[in-house]
This record gives sequence, C-alpha cells and structure tokens, in this order.
Amino acid sequence: MLVIDPRRLRVLRALADHGTVTAAAQALHLSPSAVSQQLASLESEVGQELLRRKGRRVWLTPAGELLVEHADAVLAELDRAETRLAAYAAGELGQVRIAAFASAITTVVAPTIAALRRTNPGITILVRDAEGQESLPLLLDGEIDIAITMHTAHTPVEHRIVWDPLYTEPFDAVLPPDHPLIGRPTVAITDLADDDWIVPHPGNPCREVLLTACAKAGFTPRVTHASDDFTAEAALVTAGVGIALIPRTALRGIDPTQVIPVTPAPHRHVTTATRRGRESHPLLHLTRKALTDAAP
Repeated sequence: MLVIDPRRLRVLRALADHGTVTAAAQALHLSPSAVSQQLASLESEVGQELLRRKGRRVWLTPAGELLVEHADAVLAELDRAETRLAAYAAGELGQVRIAAFASAITTVVAPTIAALRRTNPGITILVRDAEGQESLPLLLDGEIDIAITMHTAHTPVEHRIVWDPLYTEPFDAVLPPDHPLIGRPTVAITDLADDDWIVPHPGNPCREVLLTACAKAGFTPRVTHASDDFTAEAALVTAGVGIALIPRTALRGIDPTQVIPVTPAPHRHVTTATRRGRESHPLLHLTRKALTDAAP
C-alpha cells in the first residue's frame, strides 16, 4: 500500500516553485541537506524517480510533475482542514445539539438559529423536542450538548451539570369564555380554588410549580384533566371543562380575552444545562450566549 507523507509533498511543491534545492530550502526554512533528504525519502515512498539532477540543477521527471498536481489538491485540503479546525476551536464552526420543550423552542431556540445563521453561519443547531426534564438524561448520556429545561426546588442536585438561568416567566390563568371572572384585570389564585383544573401530567415540573403555589395559597386544586401540551389544555378550557394556568410564552394562539394574570403568580425558571467541563467550549459558549440574547 502506497503511503505518502504530506510534509514531503510540500517539499516537492517548493522545489517545483523555486527550481533549486537551495531556493526551496530557503522558502521552507530548512537546510538544503534536509530538503534533499525529504525528496529522496519521497522517491522511496512512491517507488519512482521524481527528480533528475545534473550538477546543482534539479528538475522534475514526468512522474514528479504528475505528483505535484496531486500534491496541490492534497495540500489545499490540508489547508482547508486546518482552517476549519481553527474555526471549530474558536466556536465559529460545528454542530450543537439542543433539547428543549416546545414553547422554549418557539420562543428562544428558533430565534437563536435565525440569529446564528446571520452572524455565525458555520454553526449548525440540531433541535430535539423534550418536555419537562426529559432532556437531562439525554445530556448526561452525551446525546445532546445543551438542555433547556425548568429548574425547581425539587430538581435533583447533579454535580455533573452546570446550570445557567435563561428566563423566568409567570403562569397566567386561562378561563372558559363564560367564566364569571372573565374581564377582571387580575385574579387571585384562591379565587380559582373551587374550579376544576387542567394541569400537566405527574413528573412535569410545571405541575409541581402549580401544585406548590396552590398549597402555599392554602388549597389543593381539583385536577380533572391532564396534558403536557398547553395548546391542548387551552382547548379543554375553551370547551368548558376547567381552568388552566399556562406559562406566558406558551399562550400564543389562545384568545387573549380568556387570559388573566394571577396574583400571586407562580413562575417557572427556565435554564440551560450543560455537562460540567464542556460549558467553556467556545462553540457551546457562543451558542449559550445567543440563547440568552434571544430569551424574553
């Protein structure tokens, strides 16, 4: 099997450019003897005579000229590889895999992708939908690079993860069109204590936030329906089967006349999560900054 050292191709290219071993050596910052040795080794590697010598004059054989043509292509690819590696190291090139819940994809991830395509087109964002804290196992298993999730008082302590706040938003009440509280500027959470509630499924941190807020207000909500899809929750509310508290960024498409701010308002704290040791990687650092810039 033929194996050619690309460093020797650079020497051959320099000889073709400069015409003498001495001039090639000067261009490469090598000694003439080192250049001659590299050329001799290259001839040994390819098993053909590449140079003809007469006194101090040296010129390429037909085989040498053919190899120079290929050397140009090989060296150009190596230069491109070095450039791309440098861009990758600088955070200007590469893929970043992000997992996030639906409203964060709409509110933050999609605008981040649009911004990076303008400012850093070498970065490719790959998106995966993961509700609640489903993204954390994916992060720890190395299937994604950044998780966007909620951080609550009951989020397990995990020393392998670095958390960074992204945004905080309140939950607003979504009420049926004929609800007696429709039209008020705000509604107290205790005013909803006797309603049927539509909440996320157990395990979803939004459900945890809502039940904790109700407990602090002194009541346990009567949960009659459960869905992790806020659009589905709103549809059930409009059908008249209960009320729901929905994060503000997830209210798109919901009739604003049915939406009323709650006091005291529960909040969800949205964070980015990265594996410890990877948080300072230039590519991830740049992406996390773009996510923060896009956050509401």
